[in-house]
Amino acid sequence: MEEIYLDNAATTKPYPEVITKMNHTLTKAYGNPSSLHGKGLEAEKLIKTARKEIANKLKIKTDEIYFTSGGTEANNLAIKGTVNALHRYGNRIITSSIEHPSVLNVFKRLEEQGYDVKYLDVDQNGVVDLEQLEEYLTAETILVSIMGVNNELGSIQPLAKIGKLVASFDNLYFHVDGVQAFTKLDLFPAKLGVDLYSISAHKVHGPKGVGALYIKDGTRVDNLISGSKQESGVRPGTENVPGIVGFGEAVKEIEQEDFTTKMYRLKKLLVTRILNEIEDSFLNGPTIEQGVPHIANISFAGIKGEILVHSLERDNIYLSTGAACSSRLDTPSYVLEGIGVEGDLIEGAIRFSLSSQTTKQEINHTVNKLKKHVTVLKQIIQR
Repeated sequence: MEEIYLDNAATTKPYPEVITKMNHTLTKAYGNPSSLHGKGLEAEKLIKTARKEIANKLKIKTDEIYFTSGGTEANNLAIKGTVNALHRYGNRIITSSIEHPSVLNVFKRLEEQGYDVKYLDVDQNGVVDLEQLEEYLTAETILVSIMGVNNELGSIQPLAKIGKLVASFDNLYFHVDGVQAFTKLDLFPAKLGVDLYSISAHKVHGPKGVGALYIKDGTRVDNLISGSKQESGVRPGTENVPGIVGFGEAVKEIEQEDFTTKMYRLKKLLVTRILNEIEDSFLNGPTIEQGVPHIANISFAGIKGEILVHSLERDNIYLSTGAACSSRLDTPSYVLEGIGVEGDLIEGAIRFSLSSQTTKQEINHTVNKLKKHVTVLKQIIQR
Protein backbone atom coordinates (compact mmCIF):
# COMPACT_ATOMS: atom_id res chain seq x y z
CA MET A 1 0.00 0.00 0.00
CA GLU A 2 1.23 3.49 -0.82
CA GLU A 3 0.36 5.12 2.50
CA ILE A 4 -1.79 4.45 5.55
CA TYR A 5 -2.47 7.44 7.76
CA LEU A 6 -3.82 6.67 11.23
CA ASP A 7 -2.86 9.87 13.06
CA ASN A 8 -6.05 11.80 12.40
CA ALA A 9 -6.36 13.02 15.99
CA ALA A 10 -3.17 15.00 15.31
CA THR A 11 -4.34 16.38 11.97
CA THR A 12 -6.36 15.29 8.97
CA LYS A 13 -5.77 15.38 5.24
CA PRO A 14 -7.83 18.21 3.68
CA TYR A 15 -10.65 17.18 1.38
CA PRO A 16 -9.99 17.92 -2.33
CA GLU A 17 -13.05 20.19 -2.29
CA VAL A 18 -11.47 22.20 0.53
CA ILE A 19 -8.26 22.74 -1.44
CA THR A 20 -10.21 23.77 -4.54
CA LYS A 21 -12.32 26.27 -2.60
CA MET A 22 -9.28 27.72 -0.85
CA ASN A 23 -7.38 28.07 -4.13
CA HIS A 24 -10.31 30.00 -5.58
CA THR A 25 -10.34 32.29 -2.56
CA LEU A 26 -6.59 32.91 -2.76
CA THR A 27 -6.56 33.64 -6.48
CA LYS A 28 -9.99 35.16 -7.16
CA ALA A 29 -11.74 36.23 -3.96
CA TYR A 30 -8.65 37.72 -2.33
CA GLY A 31 -10.16 40.99 -1.11
CA ASN A 32 -10.10 42.22 2.48
CA PRO A 33 -13.56 41.50 3.93
CA SER A 34 -13.52 44.90 5.64
CA SER A 35 -13.16 46.74 2.31
CA LEU A 36 -16.26 48.39 0.86
CA HIS A 37 -15.61 47.52 -2.79
CA GLY A 38 -16.77 44.40 -4.64
CA LYS A 39 -13.71 42.30 -3.82
CA GLY A 40 -14.18 43.00 -0.13
CA LEU A 41 -17.89 42.24 -0.23
CA GLU A 42 -17.16 38.97 -2.03
CA ALA A 43 -14.75 37.90 0.72
CA GLU A 44 -17.20 38.96 3.41
CA LYS A 45 -19.92 36.86 1.78
CA LEU A 46 -17.67 33.80 1.76
CA ILE A 47 -17.00 34.21 5.49
CA LYS A 48 -20.73 34.49 6.18
CA THR A 49 -21.36 31.28 4.24
CA ALA A 50 -18.67 29.41 6.18
CA ARG A 51 -19.96 30.76 9.48
CA LYS A 52 -23.44 29.53 8.60
CA GLU A 53 -22.19 26.03 7.71
CA ILE A 54 -20.40 25.68 11.05
CA ALA A 55 -23.25 27.20 13.07
CA ASN A 56 -25.75 24.84 11.43
CA LYS A 57 -23.55 21.87 12.30
CA LEU A 58 -23.54 22.92 15.96
CA LYS A 59 -27.23 23.96 15.89
CA ILE A 60 -26.49 27.48 17.08
CA LYS A 61 -26.95 31.02 15.73
CA THR A 62 -24.45 32.29 13.17
CA ASP A 63 -23.51 35.32 15.26
CA GLU A 64 -22.41 33.02 18.11
CA ILE A 65 -19.39 31.77 16.10
CA TYR A 66 -16.10 33.70 16.34
CA PHE A 67 -13.19 32.64 14.16
CA THR A 68 -9.70 32.21 15.65
CA SER A 69 -6.31 30.90 14.54
CA GLY A 70 -7.10 27.41 15.86
CA GLY A 71 -8.23 25.35 18.82
CA THR A 72 -5.43 26.57 21.06
CA GLU A 73 -6.38 30.22 20.63
CA ALA A 74 -10.07 29.38 21.02
CA ASN A 75 -9.32 27.65 24.35
CA ASN A 76 -7.15 30.53 25.54
CA LEU A 77 -9.79 33.08 24.55
CA ALA A 78 -12.53 31.15 26.34
CA ILE A 79 -10.57 30.64 29.56
CA LYS A 80 -8.65 33.90 29.89
CA GLY A 81 -11.53 35.91 28.48
CA THR A 82 -13.92 34.44 31.04
CA VAL A 83 -11.56 34.89 33.97
CA ASN A 84 -10.90 38.51 33.01
CA ALA A 85 -14.60 39.20 32.68
CA LEU A 86 -15.78 37.44 35.85
CA HIS A 87 -12.89 37.75 38.30
CA ARG A 88 -14.89 40.17 40.48
CA TYR A 89 -17.40 37.40 41.20
CA GLY A 90 -14.98 34.76 42.42
CA ASN A 91 -11.56 33.17 42.35
CA ARG A 92 -12.21 29.46 41.77
CA ILE A 93 -11.84 27.75 38.39
CA ILE A 94 -12.18 24.04 37.67
CA THR A 95 -10.79 21.71 35.02
CA SER A 96 -9.74 18.05 34.76
CA SER A 97 -6.31 16.49 35.21
CA ILE A 98 -6.20 15.16 31.61
CA GLU A 99 -7.02 18.24 29.56
CA HIS A 100 -5.18 19.26 26.40
CA PRO A 101 -2.08 21.40 27.14
CA SER A 102 -3.80 24.45 25.63
CA VAL A 103 -6.22 24.24 28.55
CA LEU A 104 -4.12 22.68 31.29
CA ASN A 105 -1.18 25.06 30.89
CA VAL A 106 -3.48 28.08 30.96
CA PHE A 107 -4.94 26.88 34.25
CA LYS A 108 -1.46 26.32 35.66
CA ARG A 109 -0.50 29.88 34.72
CA LEU A 110 -3.67 31.24 36.33
CA GLU A 111 -2.90 29.19 39.45
CA GLU A 112 0.49 30.89 39.62
CA GLN A 113 -1.34 34.22 39.45
CA GLY A 114 -3.35 33.37 42.54
CA TYR A 115 -6.51 31.73 41.22
CA ASP A 116 -7.95 28.82 43.21
CA VAL A 117 -7.64 26.01 40.66
CA LYS A 118 -9.25 22.61 41.21
CA TYR A 119 -8.26 19.65 39.05
CA LEU A 120 -10.83 16.86 38.76
CA ASP A 121 -9.69 13.25 38.98
CA VAL A 122 -10.73 10.75 36.32
CA ASP A 123 -11.55 7.05 36.49
CA GLN A 124 -9.82 4.26 34.57
CA ASN A 125 -11.83 5.22 31.48
CA GLY A 126 -10.72 8.84 31.62
CA VAL A 127 -14.12 10.15 32.74
CA VAL A 128 -14.27 12.96 35.31
CA ASP A 129 -15.57 12.43 38.85
CA LEU A 130 -18.96 14.20 38.97
CA GLU A 131 -19.21 13.92 42.75
CA GLN A 132 -15.87 15.67 43.08
CA LEU A 133 -17.06 18.38 40.70
CA GLU A 134 -20.19 18.90 42.75
CA GLU A 135 -18.04 19.18 45.86
CA TYR A 136 -15.77 21.78 44.24
CA LEU A 137 -18.58 23.97 42.92
CA THR A 138 -19.18 27.00 45.12
CA ALA A 139 -20.56 30.52 44.77
CA GLU A 140 -16.94 31.60 44.19
CA THR A 141 -16.57 29.42 41.07
CA ILE A 142 -16.53 31.37 37.80
CA LEU A 143 -15.42 28.76 35.23
CA VAL A 144 -15.58 25.03 34.58
CA SER A 145 -13.58 23.85 31.55
CA ILE A 146 -13.85 20.19 30.49
CA MET A 147 -12.95 18.69 27.11
CA GLY A 148 -15.69 16.85 25.25
CA VAL A 149 -13.39 14.04 24.08
CA ASN A 150 -9.90 13.28 25.34
CA ASN A 151 -7.38 13.46 22.51
CA GLU A 152 -5.25 10.53 23.72
CA LEU A 153 -7.87 8.08 24.98
CA GLY A 154 -11.07 8.97 23.16
CA SER A 155 -12.95 9.27 26.46
CA ILE A 156 -16.33 11.01 26.19
CA GLN A 157 -17.18 13.30 29.10
CA PRO A 158 -20.73 13.57 30.56
CA LEU A 159 -21.24 17.11 29.32
CA ALA A 160 -25.01 17.21 29.83
CA LYS A 161 -24.65 16.25 33.50
CA ILE A 162 -21.89 18.80 33.99
CA GLY A 163 -24.02 21.44 32.30
CA LYS A 164 -26.88 20.80 34.72
CA LEU A 165 -24.58 21.15 37.73
CA VAL A 166 -23.12 24.40 36.40
CA ALA A 167 -26.53 25.86 35.54
CA SER A 168 -27.54 26.07 39.19
CA PHE A 169 -24.89 28.73 39.87
CA ASP A 170 -24.83 32.41 38.90
CA ASN A 171 -21.83 34.03 37.22
CA LEU A 172 -20.39 30.64 36.29
CA TYR A 173 -19.52 29.64 32.73
CA PHE A 174 -19.05 26.18 31.26
CA HIS A 175 -16.37 25.87 28.56
CA VAL A 176 -15.84 22.74 26.46
CA ASP A 177 -12.79 21.97 24.34
CA GLY A 178 -14.72 20.32 21.54
CA VAL A 179 -11.82 19.91 19.12
CA GLN A 180 -11.87 16.09 19.08
CA ALA A 181 -15.65 15.87 19.40
CA PHE A 182 -16.70 18.21 16.59
CA THR A 183 -18.35 16.27 13.71
CA LYS A 184 -17.52 12.95 15.42
CA LEU A 185 -20.37 13.09 17.94
CA ASP A 186 -23.71 14.87 17.96
CA LEU A 187 -22.81 17.30 20.73
CA PHE A 188 -24.77 20.53 20.51
CA PRO A 189 -23.51 23.13 23.02
CA ALA A 190 -26.75 25.07 23.39
CA LYS A 191 -28.61 21.88 24.39
CA LEU A 192 -25.88 20.79 26.81
CA GLY A 193 -25.77 23.98 28.86
CA VAL A 194 -22.39 24.94 27.39
CA ASP A 195 -21.47 28.64 27.23
CA LEU A 196 -18.23 28.35 25.24
CA TYR A 197 -17.18 25.63 22.79
CA SER A 198 -13.83 25.43 20.95
CA ILE A 199 -13.34 23.76 17.55
CA SER A 200 -10.53 23.47 14.99
CA ALA A 201 -10.53 23.09 11.19
CA HIS A 202 -7.54 20.81 10.69
CA LYS A 203 -9.13 18.04 12.79
CA VAL A 204 -12.06 17.80 10.36
CA HIS A 205 -10.26 17.73 6.98
CA GLY A 206 -9.92 21.49 6.81
CA PRO A 207 -6.78 23.66 6.79
CA LYS A 208 -4.41 24.34 9.67
CA GLY A 209 -4.32 27.78 11.25
CA VAL A 210 -8.06 28.35 11.70
CA GLY A 211 -10.53 27.48 14.42
CA ALA A 212 -13.59 28.94 16.07
CA LEU A 213 -15.15 29.60 19.44
CA TYR A 214 -18.88 29.38 20.12
CA ILE A 215 -19.85 32.07 22.60
CA LYS A 216 -23.44 31.84 23.78
CA ASP A 217 -25.38 35.07 23.49
CA GLY A 218 -25.01 37.11 26.66
CA THR A 219 -21.76 35.44 27.72
CA ARG A 220 -19.16 38.00 28.76
CA VAL A 221 -15.70 37.32 27.36
CA ASP A 222 -12.90 39.89 27.35
CA ASN A 223 -10.91 39.98 24.14
CA LEU A 224 -7.22 39.02 24.37
CA ILE A 225 -6.14 41.06 21.34
CA SER A 226 -6.80 44.77 20.89
CA GLY A 227 -7.50 46.08 17.44
CA SER A 228 -10.38 46.80 15.09
CA LYS A 229 -13.90 45.38 15.02
CA GLN A 230 -13.40 42.10 13.17
CA GLU A 231 -15.35 39.24 14.75
CA SER A 232 -17.36 41.86 16.66
CA GLY A 233 -14.16 42.97 18.39
CA VAL A 234 -13.82 39.64 20.21
CA ARG A 235 -11.00 38.54 17.93
CA PRO A 236 -9.65 41.60 16.02
CA GLY A 237 -7.41 41.32 12.98
CA THR A 238 -8.00 40.74 9.28
CA GLU A 239 -9.73 37.41 8.92
CA ASN A 240 -7.97 34.38 7.45
CA VAL A 241 -10.46 34.22 4.59
CA PRO A 242 -9.01 31.17 2.75
CA GLY A 243 -8.75 29.25 6.02
CA ILE A 244 -12.28 30.15 7.10
CA VAL A 245 -13.64 29.23 3.67
CA GLY A 246 -11.78 25.90 3.86
CA PHE A 247 -13.20 25.28 7.32
CA GLY A 248 -16.74 25.85 6.13
CA GLU A 249 -16.24 23.65 3.08
CA ALA A 250 -14.84 20.82 5.22
CA VAL A 251 -17.87 20.93 7.51
CA LYS A 252 -20.16 20.99 4.48
CA GLU A 253 -18.51 17.88 3.03
CA ILE A 254 -18.63 16.05 6.36
CA GLU A 255 -22.31 16.81 6.68
CA GLN A 256 -22.90 14.83 3.52
CA GLU A 257 -21.39 11.71 5.09
CA ASP A 258 -22.59 9.41 7.85
CA PHE A 259 -19.25 8.02 8.94
CA THR A 260 -19.65 7.50 12.67
CA THR A 261 -21.01 3.97 12.22
CA LYS A 262 -18.22 3.20 9.75
CA MET A 263 -15.49 4.41 12.14
CA TYR A 264 -16.89 2.42 15.05
CA ARG A 265 -16.90 -0.69 12.86
CA LEU A 266 -13.29 -0.14 11.79
CA LYS A 267 -12.21 0.69 15.33
CA LYS A 268 -13.77 -2.56 16.57
CA LEU A 269 -11.94 -4.51 13.86
CA LEU A 270 -8.64 -2.83 14.75
CA VAL A 271 -8.86 -3.27 18.51
CA THR A 272 -10.30 -6.78 18.42
CA ARG A 273 -7.65 -8.09 16.05
CA ILE A 274 -4.78 -6.51 18.00
CA LEU A 275 -5.96 -7.77 21.40
CA ASN A 276 -6.70 -11.25 20.07
CA GLU A 277 -3.64 -11.68 17.85
CA ILE A 278 -0.84 -9.80 19.63
CA GLU A 279 0.21 -11.09 23.02
CA ASP A 280 0.57 -8.60 25.89
CA SER A 281 -1.43 -5.85 24.20
CA PHE A 282 -3.87 -3.79 26.28
CA LEU A 283 -6.57 -1.22 25.46
CA ASN A 284 -6.18 1.91 27.55
CA GLY A 285 -9.18 3.93 28.66
CA PRO A 286 -12.76 3.33 27.54
CA THR A 287 -14.07 0.26 25.78
CA ILE A 288 -14.66 0.38 22.03
CA GLU A 289 -18.30 1.40 22.44
CA GLN A 290 -17.77 3.78 25.37
CA GLY A 291 -15.16 5.86 23.59
CA VAL A 292 -15.31 8.16 20.59
CA PRO A 293 -15.45 6.31 17.23
CA HIS A 294 -12.09 7.43 15.87
CA ILE A 295 -9.54 7.00 18.71
CA ALA A 296 -8.04 3.88 20.33
CA ASN A 297 -5.03 3.86 22.68
CA ILE A 298 -3.26 0.49 22.97
CA SER A 299 -0.15 -0.50 24.93
CA PHE A 300 2.33 -3.20 23.95
CA ALA A 301 4.12 -4.50 27.03
CA GLY A 302 7.91 -4.54 26.88
CA ILE A 303 8.14 -2.46 23.68
CA LYS A 304 8.69 1.27 23.44
CA GLY A 305 5.93 2.94 21.49
CA GLU A 306 8.33 5.34 19.82
CA ILE A 307 10.34 2.47 18.33
CA LEU A 308 7.16 0.77 17.15
CA VAL A 309 5.96 3.98 15.50
CA HIS A 310 9.21 4.35 13.55
CA SER A 311 9.15 0.66 12.59
CA LEU A 312 5.69 1.03 11.09
CA GLU A 313 6.73 4.22 9.33
CA ARG A 314 9.12 2.13 7.22
CA ASP A 315 6.00 0.45 5.85
CA ASN A 316 4.39 3.85 5.18
CA ILE A 317 2.03 3.46 8.13
CA TYR A 318 1.73 6.66 10.15
CA LEU A 319 0.47 6.87 13.73
CA SER A 320 1.70 8.32 17.03
CA THR A 321 2.59 7.53 20.62
CA GLY A 322 0.10 10.11 21.90
CA ALA A 323 -0.85 13.73 21.45
CA ALA A 324 1.18 15.43 18.72
CA CYS A 325 1.62 18.53 20.87
CA SER A 326 3.55 16.53 23.51
CA SER A 327 4.81 13.41 21.70
CA ARG A 328 8.27 14.90 21.23
CA LEU A 329 8.68 15.49 24.95
CA ASP A 330 10.69 12.88 26.84
CA THR A 331 8.14 12.62 29.65
CA PRO A 332 5.48 9.99 30.45
CA SER A 333 1.94 10.73 29.31
CA TYR A 334 0.15 12.51 32.14
CA VAL A 335 -3.12 11.31 30.61
CA LEU A 336 -2.16 7.64 30.91
CA GLU A 337 -0.78 8.27 34.39
CA GLY A 338 -4.08 9.94 35.26
CA ILE A 339 -6.08 6.78 34.49
CA GLY A 340 -3.68 4.52 36.38
CA VAL A 341 -1.56 3.05 33.57
CA GLU A 342 1.88 2.20 34.93
CA GLY A 343 5.45 1.38 33.94
CA ASP A 344 6.30 0.02 30.52
CA LEU A 345 2.65 0.13 29.47
CA ILE A 346 2.92 3.92 29.32
CA GLU A 347 6.12 3.73 27.29
CA GLY A 348 4.55 1.12 25.03
CA ALA A 349 1.37 3.05 24.23
CA ILE A 350 0.30 3.81 20.66
CA ARG A 351 -2.61 6.01 19.60
CA PHE A 352 -4.56 4.93 16.53
CA SER A 353 -6.89 7.59 15.16
CA LEU A 354 -9.15 6.97 12.18
CA SER A 355 -11.06 9.16 9.74
CA SER A 356 -13.87 8.87 7.24
CA GLN A 357 -11.19 8.06 4.65
CA THR A 358 -9.86 5.01 6.54
CA THR A 359 -10.66 1.65 4.93
CA LYS A 360 -11.05 -1.93 6.15
CA GLN A 361 -8.16 -2.95 3.92
CA GLU A 362 -5.91 -0.37 5.61
CA ILE A 363 -6.87 -1.61 9.08
CA ASN A 364 -6.12 -5.24 8.22
CA HIS A 365 -2.84 -4.33 6.54
CA THR A 366 -1.80 -2.28 9.58
CA VAL A 367 -2.54 -5.09 12.03
CA ASN A 368 -0.64 -7.59 9.88
CA LYS A 369 2.42 -5.35 9.76
CA LEU A 370 2.09 -4.53 13.44
CA LYS A 371 2.17 -8.23 14.35
CA LYS A 372 5.40 -8.70 12.42
CA HIS A 373 7.11 -5.68 13.96
CA VAL A 374 6.10 -6.61 17.50
CA THR A 375 7.44 -10.14 16.99
CA VAL A 376 10.77 -8.88 15.62
CA LEU A 377 11.19 -6.28 18.37
CA LYS A 378 10.48 -8.85 21.09
CA GLN A 379 13.06 -11.20 19.61
CA ILE A 380 15.65 -8.39 19.61
CA ILE A 381 14.85 -7.53 23.23
CA GLN A 382 15.15 -11.16 24.35
CA ARG A 383 18.64 -11.60 22.88
